[in-house]
Amino acid sequence: MHTQLTRRNFLRNATWGGAGLVILSNSRLVRGTQANERLNVAGIGVGGRGAADIDGVASENIVALCDVDHQHAAKTFEQFPNAKRYKDFRKMLDEIQGKIDAVVIGTPDHVHAPAGVMAMKLGKHCYCEKPLTHSVHEARLMAELAQKNKLVTQMGTQIHAGGNYRRVVELVQSGAIGKVPEVHVWLGANFAGPPKPADMSQPDAPSGRPDTPETLDWDLWLGPAAYRPYHPEYAPSRWRYWWNFANGLLGDFFCHYCDLAFWALKLRHPTSIEAEGPVHPESAARWTIARQEYPARGDLPAVTLTWYSGGGYPAFVKEKNIPQWGSAVLFVGSDGMLIADYNKHQLLPVEKFAGFQPPAPFIPDSIGHHAEWIRACKTGGPTTCNFDYSGALTEAALLCNVALRAGRKLIWDAKSLKAVGCPEADAFLRRQYREGWTL
Repeated sequence: MHTQLTRRNFLRNATWGGAGLVILSNSRLVRGTQANERLNVAGIGVGGRGAADIDGVASENIVALCDVDHQHAAKTFEQFPNAKRYKDFRKMLDEIQGKIDAVVIGTPDHVHAPAGVMAMKLGKHCYCEKPLTHSVHEARLMAELAQKNKLVTQMGTQIHAGGNYRRVVELVQSGAIGKVPEVHVWLGANFAGPPKPADMSQPDAPSGRPDTPETLDWDLWLGPAAYRPYHPEYAPSRWRYWWNFANGLLGDFFCHYCDLAFWALKLRHPTSIEAEGPVHPESAARWTIARQEYPARGDLPAVTLTWYSGGGYPAFVKEKNIPQWGSAVLFVGSDGMLIADYNKHQLLPVEKFAGFQPPAPFIPDSIGHHAEWIRACKTGGPTTCNFDYSGALTEAALLCNVALRAGRKLIWDAKSLKAVGCPEADAFLRRQYREGWTL
């Protein structure tokens, strides 16, 4: 039976699915009403992954570009010769705030929040790479500020825009495998960080003091992070291996893979988190197993989500004859299982679902992750990974590392952003900023 898609029905039923719609009513915050009018955009961190994000918004008017290493960002600068160039995003935003509508942030994780908060305080729409922030406190602040200022936001979990994730969400939400109280997420990627010292009590800092490249402003690259002397083990690309700048494999991949579980099962804040793995004061864990408990949501049961990274498949994958995909999300339901990765999915056991007919698609195909954000900035429409949704997803990712580093199971009070009775966690929930840097 055909159902007319009214605006009311769309807002009620859209499975831009638990992703939290952003509908703007203040026309001052939406640049005009014409979808073909170009946005004025500034880029912060435009080499590496940031360069790909600028490519994603290249249809718009790129007004200014900021990177602490102009050599590293040379290709992007050459692509947009008319864009004004900066090294310090604070100076850029101060100077051009009246000339831009939106910012795109592709810096290392430790600079996401300072750049995003400053831009949003100035009323600018924001696209930011994943994970949204470096700390749990920053993620909550980014989400609250975006909502307060009624800004269009999107976190860079580009796989969310793919058709495969949409079909998996439809299968889960239509009840193909029944109620789902259990999810397992494993990551095949191995941690390629620095070697561990024999004495685990000593800082695992890289040895030697190589010269800082002439094109790199190291002080600006450090931003709010605690001082470390320059080393190529940090910049330009290996910063993910160090607590001072990132959150290891959990920070790199949780927001991609667990996004699928959050979307399909309408998860938000865990009530408890526990984690195991090697702990070191400087370098992130080479492997982690983390377990999170989520409460029931309406008629959806409580969920246990278990994350495995750096250690191969969970033992039960082989024992239960589950496909040994390198990285995957496994939904365990009352009537079957569903395994998925970025590009494919399969109902299990295969024999049981022979001849199964999937539901008619009810989640609209994406026009593209960046294109979705651009259109929403112009029209006030929805984005699927806005900072309300992606902020909660980022909090969940980072809490695994908080539990690991605190060395205790966390009973989590999401409302107050506190681990109940666990003062050891406080130092990992909110970081100290270097002098001269603030939110």
